[in-house]
Amino acid sequence: MVVLRSIALAAAAALFATSASAHVSVQPATAGAGAYQVLRFGVGHGCRDKADTTALRVEIPAGVTVARPQPKPGWVLQIVRDGETVTALVWTGRLPPDQFDEFVVLTKLPDAGGPLAFPAIQSCGAEQNRWTEVTPPGAPRSKFPAPILNVITAAPEGGHDHQH
Repeated sequence: MVVLRSIALAAAAALFATSASAHVSVQPATAGAGAYQVLRFGVGHGCRDKADTTALRVEIPAGVTVARPQPKPGWVLQIVRDGETVTALVWTGRLPPDQFDEFVVLTKLPDAGGPLAFPAIQSCGAEQNRWTEVTPPGAPRSKFPAPILNVITAAPEGGHDHQH
């Protein structure tokens, strides 16, 4: 049973590995359905023309019932809500183009499995990199892919595993 779970995790991670090469990425790439999970959104560089990153907006997809951002020294944090639901997080500050950083969020993931897109907009002054494109598995990789988290459901406990 543990071996099957490990194989499923590895296969899911490989299937969605293209999100790791995005310029705004999410780690881990795979997480369990219904779990509380810390997500790290990484910004690997500035925008074109080597401009400083001045803001990062991360959209919170439907089904994520908790999104609690970690405060970041030197950055202003805005939590965008629709009623009680967090719909986006916006950090505003300054990140030089030759440095990288992470923006951390505690989430409660949906109970259903499948890919979960977190569209992100990286601002560099007036310029933006919109990491918002979602392509189906097997399709050509987009130029500006959204960070994708693969949510997996665990095998049911007490299943028939032939270990007697």
